Amino acid sequence: MMIVPFFDLTKQYQSIKQEINFAISDVLEKQQFILGPVVDAFEENIANYCHANYSIGVSSGTDALLLALMAIDIKPGDEVITSPFTFIATINCILRLGAKPVFVDINSEDFTIDTSIIESKITKKTKAIIPIHLFGQMAKMDIIRDIAENSGFFIIEDAAQSIGAKYKNIEAGTWGDLGCFSFFPTKNLGGYGDGGMIITKDPSLYEKIKRIRSQGQRTKYYSELVGGNFRLDTLQAAIINVKLKHLDAWINHRRANAYRYNNMLKDLSDKEKMALPIEGENNFHTFNQYVIRVPNYRDKLMKFLNNKNIGSEIYYPFPAHLQPLCSHLKYKLGCFPESEKAAQQSLALPIFPELTEAMQEIVSATIHEFFKQNS
Repeated sequence: MMIVPFFDLTKQYQSIKQEINFAISDVLEKQQFILGPVVDAFEENIANYCHANYSIGVSSGTDALLLALMAIDIKPGDEVITSPFTFIATINCILRLGAKPVFVDINSEDFTIDTSIIESKITKKTKAIIPIHLFGQMAKMDIIRDIAENSGFFIIEDAAQSIGAKYKNIEAGTWGDLGCFSFFPTKNLGGYGDGGMIITKDPSLYEKIKRIRSQGQRTKYYSELVGGNFRLDTLQAAIINVKLKHLDAWINHRRANAYRYNNMLKDLSDKEKMALPIEGENNFHTFNQYVIRVPNYRDKLMKFLNNKNIGSEIYYPFPAHLQPLCSHLKYKLGCFPESEKAAQQSLALPIFPELTEAMQEIVSATIHEFFKQNS
């Protein structure tokens, strides 16, 4: 039987091998490995792609979030609103600065923050909100922006999985004060190692983040701020800059694959068996992940797929409020039921751009076989 991997980077590399090898060779020939014209060009291209004024390449998506929080002067005791159904990096960055994550549950439909709850969580200590654009789909940013403007706190968009996504035809990362991206290899725009980006329309935040990423220096050996070594490697910038030219085509392939899955699996879509992902109103979903919900048999289905050589992944098995990292916040099971349900039911299927229709037919046939045996 054909193997269907969860992700296959090899096929993508083979399709752009000459472009990638030339970009790497050019960096090696010039021997400039830290910042410089290659990083500058990549930053400019990302800013143009996202319709942002400024873009700052950094060492990872996690560091993008950390620098964004540092740039708005998050201090011990400050509160940052976010949702608990996320990769733990979002929460780690808040805690590293001594701030308190204040959790808001997610929507049952699209895994993004439930905007109807946000205002009830605002206090005098609220300094920022981090809406998470999960799996390639954006939160309801018009509502979030209105709340933030009325209450006077910052918006940092966690768009680690969602470059290219849009809400009301406005790009991810540009609704708030700062937008953060990750270039982890399996992202829809991934490098060959870690990398990240921050975008903004605010010139003062731009200049501040540029200093923070290089030891707080405006000029060499003269540090004005607490900073660190958060620079994006030149080699990564060169590689991702090549891949950026192909991003829209890859997103279109992902979207086509998602619609094909929806067609193939729609007869299984009911409350007892499986729920398919939705593309929310006003959203342009990039399907960084294609995540189904399996209310009763998630782990059993994953094992069944694995035994048939089909890859799948759980995003995320433990919501943040139930992780040991957050035990001091005194949250308990039942505090955020939608996030807990998502953690118990969610399963991501292969969706990478090079996935073939034949592979999807195997995935679909296997899932149908599973439910035939477990109905």
